[in-house]
Amino acid sequence: MSESDQGPGSSARSQRKDARRNQQTLLDAAAAVFVTSGVEAPVRDIAAEAGVGLGTIYRHFPTRADLVIAVYRHQVDACAEAGPALLETSPTPHAALGLWVELFVDFLVTKHGLAAAMQGDGAGFETLHAYFLERLVPVCTQLLDAAAASGDIRSDLDAYQLMRGIGNLCIGAESDPRYDARRMAALLVAGLRQPN
Repeated sequence: MSESDQGPGSSARSQRKDARRNQQTLLDAAAAVFVTSGVEAPVRDIAAEAGVGLGTIYRHFPTRADLVIAVYRHQVDACAEAGPALLETSPTPHAALGLWVELFVDFLVTKHGLAAAMQGDGAGFETLHAYFLERLVPVCTQLLDAAAASGDIRSDLDAYQLMRGIGNLCIGAESDPRYDARRMAALLVAGLRQPN
C-alpha cells in the first residue's frame, strides 16, 4: 500500500511519530551530556551526542531552561517506568531495587544545576518537584514492598526517606571526581537486607 493509499492522516501521524522519536533522541543525548558535564554543558556537545545540528535543538528547546526541564521530566518518567520493568526482569526484588537506585542516582546527578538553570522560577521548580514525588515515590514504594514481601529486606522502610537519603549521598558528586555516589547508594541498598 502506498502512502497515498493510507489516507490523509497517516502522513501527519508518521511525521508526529518521527518528531517524538527525534525529541526523545535529543533528550537522551542531553541527559548523557548532563551526567558527564553538568547542565551548563555547551549545546554543541548535546548536538554532537544526538547527531543533529544546533538548529534542531533550538527548534525543540528555545532556551537552556526549556531543555533542562524537558530532560528532568523525561528522566523522571524513565525512572518511573523502569521500576515495574525491573521487578519483572530481575532475579530478585532486591536486585531490582538496586538497579533502580542506580538509575535514580544517575538522575539525581543530572538534576544538579536545575535550580540555576531555572533562574529563580520558584513556582516552576516546585511544580517539577511535585511531579518528581508524584511519579517516583510510588515506584520506590512498590520496589520496597516487593523486596520486603520476598524477605530480602526489612519491612519498616519508607520510600520517601530512602529517596531523601540517596539524594543526600549524591550531594557534591558532580564536583568531586573521587566521590562515587553510585557506590555509596549501592552500599546503602546492600545495608537494607534483612539481618540473618
